[in-house]
Amino acid sequence: MQTAIPADTLATDRGRRADAILRTCVHCGMCNATCPTFAVRGDELDGPRGRIYLIKGMLESGEANAVARTHLDRCLTCRGCETTCPSGVRYGELAEIGREILEEQRPNRGWLQRLILSIVPNPGVLKPLVALGALVRGLLPRRYRRLLRPAPRVGPLPDKGRILLWQGCVQRVVTPELNAHLVRLLEARGMSPFVSARERCCGGLALHLGRRASAEAVMRHNVSELADADMIVSTASGCGVTLKDYGRVLDAPDAGAFADKVRDVAEVLADFEFGKRAVGGRRVQRVAWHPPCTLQHGQRLTGLVERILAAAGYELTPVEDALLCCGSAGSYSLLQPELAGELKRRKARELTRHEPEVIATANIGCQTHLDDAVDVPVVHWLELLE
Repeated sequence: MQTAIPADTLATDRGRRADAILRTCVHCGMCNATCPTFAVRGDELDGPRGRIYLIKGMLESGEANAVARTHLDRCLTCRGCETTCPSGVRYGELAEIGREILEEQRPNRGWLQRLILSIVPNPGVLKPLVALGALVRGLLPRRYRRLLRPAPRVGPLPDKGRILLWQGCVQRVVTPELNAHLVRLLEARGMSPFVSARERCCGGLALHLGRRASAEAVMRHNVSELADADMIVSTASGCGVTLKDYGRVLDAPDAGAFADKVRDVAEVLADFEFGKRAVGGRRVQRVAWHPPCTLQHGQRLTGLVERILAAAGYELTPVEDALLCCGSAGSYSLLQPELAGELKRRKARELTRHEPEVIATANIGCQTHLDDAVDVPVVHWLELLE
């Protein structure tokens, strides 16, 4: 792709990087075939190729516009397009640049986005609000009930060890039992996991909403405060993909060293053997596996979870269009409810087509998003391991 970005923009790190990414695109449009929003809307501007042209236009003109805001807001940042692009276009990184420009020139000051950014990355604020919401859970729409379920009580997790368990902002509030279960799994295999009160949000939420300065601030905090761990294990693939990207975002050696320590939990457990664990008091056999986009497209980890579950004795049911996003995408399901709802219905239909007894996934966002759309339990895949 030819570009005509002004010299003063090309003189910046951001401008040079955007120009380099744009020039790798060959206009082929293969990315649209794996874009969930293009599949739903059929609009060129709601596919990666169209959004690339919108970002190119902003960079060349120096002006953000409402059309670019609309169509970039509709992007899930699922990065499915990256896995099918024959030219290796780093679309996710380019989308970050586009959103950063939009926030500088046409900032989104909607009340819902402000509310999300102030509450979700702060477990100390989120936890009492979820507990309060759980009291009136039965009166709320079904889509909120999983998020507002009464969280089970778990004892304190180890605060000393060598393997840091990343707790996540939403996960530690909504499904705290998952990290407690992982502690038992790791300790039974001779590892020394711990959690840290110094952990802050990974920064992914702010980064994907164009708030790069806010994202970098919490990232630098995490790098500074949590560098003493030998390994950092994430059970939420949405956090994991961001943590693994610290070196690129911060462009600093210590951030790169931090990112090199990050492992998805599947990478840690892949060489161990497990038995089956009851779900809701009963043993299950048939499992539909939903790989989050942050795991399969972002971290490029495919086949690991499936292999672990199959070795434990589970039967994995076929799922068509497994590459496509469920519509959760962090705050997307709240900010774009119509598109997120349609993608959820499509994904739920494919996940349940072969009558699984349970649906397993690897991200708290996917788990809570899908829960109200199906009649079988939706669990983190770790919950299936004894």
